[in-house]
Amino acid sequence: MLFDLQANYQPCGDQGQAIEKLSSSLRSGNLHQTLLGVTGSGKTFTAANIIANLNRPTLMISHNKTLAAQLYSEFKQFFPHNAVEYFVSYFDYYQPEAYIPRSDTYIEKDSSINEEIERLRLSATSSLMMRQDVIVVASVSCIYGLASPDDFFQMLLILKKGAHLGREEFLQRMVEMLYERHEMEFARGRFRVRGDVVEVYPAAEEERAVRIEFFGDEIERLSYFDPLSGRAQEELAEVTLFPAKQFVTPKEKLQQAIITIKEELKDRLAWLEANGKYLEAQRLKMRTDYDLEMMQEMGYCSGIENYSRHLTAREPGASPYTLMDFLPEETIIMIDESHVTIPQIGGMYAGDRARKMTLVDYGFRLPSALDNRPLSFDEFMNIKKQKLYISATPSKFELYNSFVGNKHFLAASQISSDQVSCIHANPAEEKLPVDLQGTPLIVEQIIRPTGLLDPRIILRPLRGQIDETIELARLRVQRSERVLVTTLTKRTAEDLSDYLKEVGLSVTYLHSDVDTIERVEILRSLRAGECDIVVGINLLREGLDLPEVSLVCILDADKEGFLRSKTSLIQTAGRAARHLHGEVYLFADTVTDSIRALLEVTEYRRRRQMEYNQKNKITPRSVQRPLQESLRVMLQNDSNNPLEKAPREREAFIQELQKEMAAASSRMEYEKAALLRDQIRELQSEKKTTTKKKTQKH
Repeated sequence: MLFDLQANYQPCGDQGQAIEKLSSSLRSGNLHQTLLGVTGSGKTFTAANIIANLNRPTLMISHNKTLAAQLYSEFKQFFPHNAVEYFVSYFDYYQPEAYIPRSDTYIEKDSSINEEIERLRLSATSSLMMRQDVIVVASVSCIYGLASPDDFFQMLLILKKGAHLGREEFLQRMVEMLYERHEMEFARGRFRVRGDVVEVYPAAEEERAVRIEFFGDEIERLSYFDPLSGRAQEELAEVTLFPAKQFVTPKEKLQQAIITIKEELKDRLAWLEANGKYLEAQRLKMRTDYDLEMMQEMGYCSGIENYSRHLTAREPGASPYTLMDFLPEETIIMIDESHVTIPQIGGMYAGDRARKMTLVDYGFRLPSALDNRPLSFDEFMNIKKQKLYISATPSKFELYNSFVGNKHFLAASQISSDQVSCIHANPAEEKLPVDLQGTPLIVEQIIRPTGLLDPRIILRPLRGQIDETIELARLRVQRSERVLVTTLTKRTAEDLSDYLKEVGLSVTYLHSDVDTIERVEILRSLRAGECDIVVGINLLREGLDLPEVSLVCILDADKEGFLRSKTSLIQTAGRAARHLHGEVYLFADTVTDSIRALLEVTEYRRRRQMEYNQKNKITPRSVQRPLQESLRVMLQNDSNNPLEKAPREREAFIQELQKEMAAASSRMEYEKAALLRDQIRELQSEKKTTTKKKTQKH
């Protein structure tokens, strides 16, 4: 196993020392370490170098799909010859099963699965089974339940040329592995039979299928072929077929699970009836009997994950099997934007249990459904794999663990959590923790490759904050620079946006009520200069890369709380850190603890950055990044409006858009794919309306 890092540039700024120190810490066996890297310092490139140095499989966890996709794309470029995989929730839409007792409303589970993401998930688990040079970029969905890795491994099928295997036996194995036989439509997770030739489209493959040619009870020939044209691509001596679903169970285990489910059902029905809950008992019996019948006949049922404890033969309350169980023992877990991701991991268990508890109490599910759950926070932290926290603003949790959560540490009993929480405000080099060998456990990455300094922080009184914001914005607009303004409420953002328009500024607002695709377009239009100012709330924080922004105005900065906490202020200020003239104005009458922490950490970082630039004769320069083409422009038809096309033309246009949507999804361009999907729905809706009008007319 060799990770082959491909990059046309070398580590610079603080990256070299961060790579060396963190690699040394991980080699020493420390369980927890933190990369405290400022915005725009190239933390992903540092992580890639650490992986290449240590030559160990890695799980990178991000707090949302968009940032995970960005990381996946970057790692694919850094490691083109290794297995870089993507593991996020495969639901485009998900409505969990729920029951509301107050209104006696049962909400059935409803979901729309993204087939491409499902393929990528299967590819990730398959790679972890077969290779060591694997990097998996995942969202927090990686802590949710999967099949047992032993069962998954037991269910895979290794085919060898010349091996003795009857065609009928092979077809039976395909069904057990949850492949679907379909002679007409050949798609992933399906197989078809043509005499002595069986063609299988592996669920984890993207553009190739497997052709198995039998001669009696012997495999005469194996080959990959193009599922579209049917042309053979490569002769094979051996090929491994993985299950088509991630919830798979060997036949003997399934039969045993059916027995234990029946036993649990019998006990639960007795308890419900003894407590006078006859309606709940009848409801539970009907639901469970139907599911058992489906499992016996099909090997699968809707909501089979609710029986995962029986299917994996776990004890009640035992930890579920997750992606963590597929990871090799030496895997490093890297947690990106840890100040957001760690709380998200910690919040999953309780909410899931509360919803399922109601279903169990009212007879919709057996009590064992409670064991179909994400990992609890303690279970996640007790996974014996080394963790690297990556953030510009690591919280007390990450810092405290990097002090005392390791095998070796210095004077841990003398270090209080309060001292740890102050490290941002006074992160002098001599105060950073080291282990007994002197290896740093918290490593700063403050110097940017571009030489840029942290933006200057300027305090202004609350009185007249709107008028001063207008004047500051006008000056930036005259220099073709962009502005971000943060408020405390959605209403304020909208009202301020309207007011700025009235005084002649080009402005728009951005908050959680704005459609996801529209948000992408707003930020793109800001970069393109189609608007000069964006007013927002909490969306102007981590993950936004806007090099044209030189001014951030934070209104009501002294209203201490989540939106004006130390972490929020540091992250929001970082949006101006990619521009040479970056400045942040805080409008406040009181210097809160959060503002004071921002001022102190900014002063410390700017001093370090200026000293480095002077010593190395570096001239700071703004970040240059190409502008993404507008998603809406991609979809526009220059000649006419697609809604006005003739029905036949419109149908052809819909089919063309569907092909483009599938292609965009396969390239991980999810914003474009979502916009194409909305366009298709609009066209289909218009088609139904037109048909209805014609019917009424006749």
